[in-house]
Amino acid sequence: MKPQVEIYDTTLRDGAQGEGINFSVADKIRIAEKLDSFGVHYIEGGWPGSNPKDLEFFKQAARRKWRSAKIASFSMTRRKGVAVESDDLMRQILEAETPVVTIVGKTWLLHVKEVLRVTPDENLAMIGDTVKFLKDHGKIVFYDAEHSFDGFKDEPDYALATWQAAEKAGADGVILCDTNGGCLPEEIARITAHAKGKLNCAIGIHTHDDAGLGVANALAGIAAGATQVQGTVNGYGERTGNCNLISVIPLLHFKLKKICVPEKSLPKLKELSEFVDEIANLRHNPRQPWVGATAFAHKGGMHVHAIDRVSRSYEHISPEAVGNSRRVLVSDMSGRTNILMKAAELGFKFKADSTELKTITARVKELENGGYEYEAADGSMSLLIRAALDKKFAPHFRVETYHVSMRRDQKESICEATVKVRVGDEVSHTVAEGDGPVNALDAGLRRALVKFFPSLKTVELTDYKVRIINGTTGTAAKTRVLITSTDGKREWGTVGVSENIIEASLQALVDSMEYALLKK
Repeated sequence: MKPQVEIYDTTLRDGAQGEGINFSVADKIRIAEKLDSFGVHYIEGGWPGSNPKDLEFFKQAARRKWRSAKIASFSMTRRKGVAVESDDLMRQILEAETPVVTIVGKTWLLHVKEVLRVTPDENLAMIGDTVKFLKDHGKIVFYDAEHSFDGFKDEPDYALATWQAAEKAGADGVILCDTNGGCLPEEIARITAHAKGKLNCAIGIHTHDDAGLGVANALAGIAAGATQVQGTVNGYGERTGNCNLISVIPLLHFKLKKICVPEKSLPKLKELSEFVDEIANLRHNPRQPWVGATAFAHKGGMHVHAIDRVSRSYEHISPEAVGNSRRVLVSDMSGRTNILMKAAELGFKFKADSTELKTITARVKELENGGYEYEAADGSMSLLIRAALDKKFAPHFRVETYHVSMRRDQKESICEATVKVRVGDEVSHTVAEGDGPVNALDAGLRRALVKFFPSLKTVELTDYKVRIINGTTGTAAKTRVLITSTDGKREWGTVGVSENIIEASLQALVDSMEYALLKK
């Protein structure tokens, strides 16, 4: 179906200008392919005149067939005092061979006079000449009106004249940009509505998140008549970022009932968000609306009890609709329903009125009061539940003694761990070195166990976090250690707590190995 709102993605250009973002050509191609399969309408690949990497991207993009998206290149209006046909910027744009070109120009007289240092009439000529030149070369042309809203508030007649200059020259759309990101939704709506009443071409909206209103301002623009929204995946971009398409897309579809991307793409939203974070080598934001790990996580006992009966009582949408999933967290705030639902999630089944449930709930509250935390420690939680349900449950192994030491020679520090474990009637006593005491302890424990359990060779520690629980007691404070482990196919967390960081680490490591063996 024809979209009511077109999605214009600028992750590869505007998003790449964000701090800490650096895409290779291969990265950009992979992201573009993902966006194309997701169903966005335009993919802005970069600025052909800015660097060789963007030029190479456009060369490779031109050799590919795109299913749903049109590739766009980005540049600015011709330079002052230069004929458009003689401007190198125009030559570079044409060499990119993209069907769509987006040109940025000045709306705000402050920029016209103080930054470009041209007359207002010359700025209008720069806009019109550039758009007409590109239209004459058969391009779809979008005009990004930089500082549209600040310019309009300062001098509305001139701002409108710049938009009309682009339209008169043949622009397919005028995109109103809140470049500084400081406008309020009511300002966006009022000025967009004014533009809508004065222009006959399509209007788009391009917002930034400096005031935390990037998404809200984009929706205000759409409500006022904009039919294209520009933004980036996960809100990447200059300063605090651009309008986050990962939020805008489901808002358009589910809340405003407007057709944008194909409906079948919505359950792939979380996958898209995580994919781009992975390519950018950034940790996925667990609190991101719609797709974050905590977006549908429930902790309070009253909440969990309610969603167990009616999920929409505390969820504005089904998590599966955007590719996410419901999570029940276990803590000292948990009621029995939390434990019951968490147990079911981990593969355990027992009745709501069972004595085991009462025992587990009480034990969790006791341990959490002592500093344990099970929200990200499903491995340890699973072991706790199993021990409560199965009175005959016995661990596969037991650590009888361990010793960790550190020595330093003239060149380096060397950590060494000695670990003695018992498996049935047999004992294994090993020594291992590591980069630090925890690494040495991990290596020693693993070496002691693999002779009995070869499957543990595939288990490795992927993350290690330490939290001081009661810092007012100084060096005697309790320490919580949370580790994440994997066997290459799945991932789990385990937790340990002690005044001794090494002891807390060992608890988490032991739980990790035990959980791996139980899953096997």
